[in-house]
Amino acid sequence: MAKKLRVGILFGGRSGEHEVSLLSAASILKAIDRSKFEVVPIGITKEGRWLGAGDAHNLLNGDDGAVARKLRAGDPETTPGAKLLHEGMPTLLAPEPGSQGPEKALDVVFPVLHGTFGEDGTIQGLFELAGIAYVGSGVLGSAAGMDKDAMKRLFAQAKLPIVKHVTLLRAEWEKSPKKAIAQVEKTLRYPVFVKPANLGSSVGISKAHDRKELGPALDLAAKYDRKLIVEQGVGGKKSKARELEVAVLGNDDPKASVVGEIIPGKEFYDYEAKYLAEGSVPVIPAKLTNAESKTIRAMAVEAFRACDLAGLARVDFLMEPDGKRRIYLNEVNTLPGFTQISMYPKLWEATGIGYTELITRLIELALERHAEKSRTTYRREE
Repeated sequence: MAKKLRVGILFGGRSGEHEVSLLSAASILKAIDRSKFEVVPIGITKEGRWLGAGDAHNLLNGDDGAVARKLRAGDPETTPGAKLLHEGMPTLLAPEPGSQGPEKALDVVFPVLHGTFGEDGTIQGLFELAGIAYVGSGVLGSAAGMDKDAMKRLFAQAKLPIVKHVTLLRAEWEKSPKKAIAQVEKTLRYPVFVKPANLGSSVGISKAHDRKELGPALDLAAKYDRKLIVEQGVGGKKSKARELEVAVLGNDDPKASVVGEIIPGKEFYDYEAKYLAEGSVPVIPAKLTNAESKTIRAMAVEAFRACDLAGLARVDFLMEPDGKRRIYLNEVNTLPGFTQISMYPKLWEATGIGYTELITRLIELALERHAEKSRTTYRREE
């Protein structure tokens, strides 16, 4: 009988998407193939404390009180991330409750950490230092996929179609608001979308229909990042852009799923529309011509490669609702929502890969990429 691979499912974290991470992790833990994998849940609190199996289950089940009491008591099982790194992360993680024998190293980590400190290259750097295989993009791809300014520069270099945009620094906006607004209005026309450059789940994003709304939108975005992105709205004042999504899977030879569409219950697909409000409707596959679908899927793979991504990504597009139906690449998401009803798994389900099989494939891709990187020599041979 083949040895089971030991997989750490890492969830929680310090970002504003902590709760979304818990939902994704719970779905993965429920669906993962236990005949192939020995599973170790690993939690990170909102304060950045790392939790072994038992306390990780408490975090996952919403029992923050039990975790907090242990933290206040100085329980050594609740360990700062820095200590885990210093003493060797893979060997400090506790085995599954009830299992026998000494602690064992992990074969691979599946990070389900959405947003800051989980999707931006920081946790990936920790895995690289620990020399452990992990699901998803590396340090560069993760950082580029989080920073909308850097991402757009890579898209432009690859000659992929993107909407007009202006990048502002928070310091520039605060020092000279009139100059910043003049710069936006010189380049773009209303309505515009204002975003923090580094954040996920549409947090801090606003649609500004005029100058009166632009200032407050920039103030909101500036709470979340030092770089602010202002994008030309697609579709104009009376019509909304179509929001299309493609799931990509693979390493050096990535494949694209069918194209899906989100019809927001609000004016655009913000955090509330994604997670709190009812009314947003996914349409899979999207109603497109064969030529449009082929173009969008090809662009998704090109975007994946342009940002040097690996494992998985959801690639988002905007399409003019009428007229020429022009298609614009919006962004990549390197660790998209991963519940069974999230768009990434649903797109693959519609393409012929079920949820449990998708988890297995991602773990296999992580090991494949780790093996490929292991061929690299980092010091001069004598």
